[in-house]
Amino acid sequence: MVNSTNGTARIGVTGLATMGGNLARNLARHGYRVAVHNRSMTRTQTLLDKHGDEGDFVPAESMADLVASLQRPRQVIVMVKAGQPTDAVIDELVELLEPGDMVVDGGNAHFADTRRRETVLRERGLHFVGTGISGGEEGALNGPSIMPGGSAESYQHLGPVLESIAAQVDGQPCCTHVGPDGAGHFVKMVHNGIEYADMQLIAESYDLLRRAAGLEPAEIAEVFRTWNSGDLESYLVEITAEVLGHVDAATGRPFVDVVADEAEQKGTGRWTVQEALELGIPVTGIAEAVFARSLSARAGQRAAARGALGASSGTAKVGDRQAFVEDVRQALYASKVVAYAQGFDQIRAASEFYGWGIDLGAMATIWRGGCIIRARFLDRIRQAYHGNADLPSLLVDDYFAGAVSDGEAAWRRVVATAVESGVPAPGFSSALAYHDALRAERLPAALVQGLRDFFGAHTYRRVDRDGVFHTLWSEGRTEIGT
Repeated sequence: MVNSTNGTARIGVTGLATMGGNLARNLARHGYRVAVHNRSMTRTQTLLDKHGDEGDFVPAESMADLVASLQRPRQVIVMVKAGQPTDAVIDELVELLEPGDMVVDGGNAHFADTRRRETVLRERGLHFVGTGISGGEEGALNGPSIMPGGSAESYQHLGPVLESIAAQVDGQPCCTHVGPDGAGHFVKMVHNGIEYADMQLIAESYDLLRRAAGLEPAEIAEVFRTWNSGDLESYLVEITAEVLGHVDAATGRPFVDVVADEAEQKGTGRWTVQEALELGIPVTGIAEAVFARSLSARAGQRAAARGALGASSGTAKVGDRQAFVEDVRQALYASKVVAYAQGFDQIRAASEFYGWGIDLGAMATIWRGGCIIRARFLDRIRQAYHGNADLPSLLVDDYFAGAVSDGEAAWRRVVATAVESGVPAPGFSSALAYHDALRAERLPAALVQGLRDFFGAHTYRRVDRDGVFHTLWSEGRTEIGT
């Protein structure tokens, strides 16, 4: 039923592309009267024509109509392209809103933009809630994972609505107040970075099973279906089996063989790596995944390299396929643990730097359903941080330390096979290197510090006494304190 009565809509949505339209439908299905607006009224009408019987919608031809249709305090969810388009919508909205009203940005905004917008709107008495929403178009419609930032006061009003439309796991909504200002969008950014790493590791598993073990896509699809019933159970593993099992109707070939091997990206993975560098947190798994996509997209350079260097000349062949499949499974799980551990390290570091007070266990809880990286082992992560909120690393939790140790030998065999076969596995390799570096008693950083002191007088610390020192390398190599 369509109702255009002003001042009666519980919440508004502007921007009715796939995500915005599905989110509006989700809200309506849960009994909320939803005001809907789009720059093009045609899209608004199309939504009503197709789905108007799903709930109570109030169509708005203009932004002023949208605002007028809302109950006070007004709540408007903005679902438009990140960047300048979001700023343009916000600029238009703030001139129509009153103190106490809320603007909710549900797009993939950079968290620094969210912090800026939150400050500006707060000065006008408005609440700005940067909200990460994960789950794609299906999640937006049927229950996403929702990561709202903003003030605690805004969550008191908005939280019950968001929690009601979020995915539910074990009776708990996959939605919680993440923290102030840009915390929600930061966590969503890292979520997407972990997603990059997870997909890269899955892709490397497929590549190794095909090129080193000689399995065909349909066979590998069955491997992933089997894996999805164990510790690796996850949405991404589930859909990997579907994609690998799909046959192209036009050619009869495996679908994966007719898709160009040039991966695209929208920027959130790159942002994750950039911000990790600023915070000094090594997210090597995410970084390798971003760089792997960048390399895949350089088709001309890759063709030139094949012409000059020849194709891969690796010679390793897998003798026992079944044993190798199990090795890859264990390596995939261990590498995934490392990627998630690094992502949670980054969230903790940002929380401390910005004073957000993010509950890491709560983040694992709301990622268990609705979102792209939902997986069985997120419940293990939730338990780990609820058991010890001050874990220095997820890898020191008893369960994960044991799981990684149990898979270490298989992990090393897989990386060695990849090297010998000429199959690039940067995700597996970097995860293993991080694991080894994290637990090394001594790292070669001591030599790096010596070199820095030699050429730049950058000083160093000693292991046997306190203080900061510099060696006069060109003056008899006398050591002095600084």
